[in-house]
Amino acid sequence: MSKSSSMSTGPRWRRVLQRFTASELDLAAADEKEVAARHGGTLCERLPLRQRGCVCGAVRSVTLQPRGGVPTLQAELFDGSGTVQLVWLGRRRIAGVDVGRRIMAEGMVVEDDGRRVIFNPRYELLCSEAV
Repeated sequence: MSKSSSMSTGPRWRRVLQRFTASELDLAAADEKEVAARHGGTLCERLPLRQRGCVCGAVRSVTLQPRGGVPTLQAELFDGSGTVQLVWLGRRRIAGVDVGRRIMAEGMVVEDDGRRVIFNPRYELLCSEAV
């Protein structure tokens, strides 16, 4: 075997071995990162604060929580690297924004109570796809 062919198979075997030894959570996170990259989203862990950002991930939770007397719908979006809160002010429900649904969201990224948040994001519901 030539040196160049052993170098090209080396990383592949390493990835295969990692998939066998990784936990299910690690595998799910890696799959979410792949999907986010395919849709052109920036990873949550790399989202710059006080700038517009675009993220893609799966909705982990959806809650209705009032803010200053205004109904507020909050969705936690997970992309494999971390989470970002999507917050729609004045909304009680948004059709299609449900747990497990993949969403691409865009807006100004801010920090609120130590978490990355996008208020009133522009969003797109994505088709479910096999990873």
